[in-house]
Amino acid sequence: MARPKLLPDNFTLALVGIVILASLLPCCGGVATAFNWITNVAIGLLFFLHGAKLSREAIVAGAMHWRLHLVVLLSTFALFPLLGLGLRPLLTPLVTPALYTGILFLCTLPSTVQSSIAFTSMAKGNVPAAVCSASASSLLGIFITPALVGLVVENHGASTGSLWHTVGNIVLQLLVPFIAGQLLRPVIGKWVDRNKAMLKFVDQGSILLVVYVAFSETVNEGIWHSMSLSSLAGLLVMNILLLAIALFITAFTAKRLGFSHADQITIIFCGSKKSLASGIPMAKVIFASHAVGAVVLPLMLFHQIQLMVCAVLAQRWGACKTTSELAPETKNAGVPARR
Repeated sequence: MARPKLLPDNFTLALVGIVILASLLPCCGGVATAFNWITNVAIGLLFFLHGAKLSREAIVAGAMHWRLHLVVLLSTFALFPLLGLGLRPLLTPLVTPALYTGILFLCTLPSTVQSSIAFTSMAKGNVPAAVCSASASSLLGIFITPALVGLVVENHGASTGSLWHTVGNIVLQLLVPFIAGQLLRPVIGKWVDRNKAMLKFVDQGSILLVVYVAFSETVNEGIWHSMSLSSLAGLLVMNILLLAIALFITAFTAKRLGFSHADQITIIFCGSKKSLASGIPMAKVIFASHAVGAVVLPLMLFHQIQLMVCAVLAQRWGACKTTSELAPETKNAGVPARR
């Protein structure tokens, strides 16, 4: 039986299930402490495997395309925070302060890696540049995101610690395992490449663990009693609006700057997306534990919206590209070749 087109992917369904589970059976006490420890280990393992997976050759191959990477980084770390702050008059009447903090945090995050590359490939874009740009965004985000949080989130009531303390925690929990994976890539790289299913399991499993622990904390604090359906509806509208503006600006800018069609596709997909895989672990390190659930809720919703919208765009652009490539052959079909 074919899978219904409107049915979300299995991971999204698992995220929804985890939120429901945490709402009905939240962990607390010693169980929560154990889950926190397991989650920290899983996150460290996740970034270690990502470090071992990332090819240095791919980084070097795409690094020379500096204009494209600059546009993507400016979109990711400048355009989005400005949009989050600029839309404040529209956002604050529709969502709670905690959800607005989550939207601001979403705007500071790096781009996705896997889905940006996958959609770029599907749409016949510049895949090597996408690999380099998305990877650079993810790596630089370890330093840039906490700095941006200190600038745009802390001033709006977020409960964050010292900036340098936050950066130190992120370096120890995320960057050190990543560098260790890179250093050990000559030894374990081929094994990791052969076992991509394991990386996907660790990737998704660590996110599910963080979501369960985070929402357990917020449920114990009474998140669902303090959040109305109108706030959730407002969050949905704002996420759609944020993605639409980002897609329009990245597409317009890439075209105006004279990039090729393949590079335009790369800029649109890498510059308009936000990473759930990096965002949830960072939220756990940056924010107080009881606030993580509300902070990551906008990110979880934005993640699903961006996947659905970008999947449609990638399929459409990929089909158009294929048609245009075949057009000359179709046009000359049946016309005898000149001898």
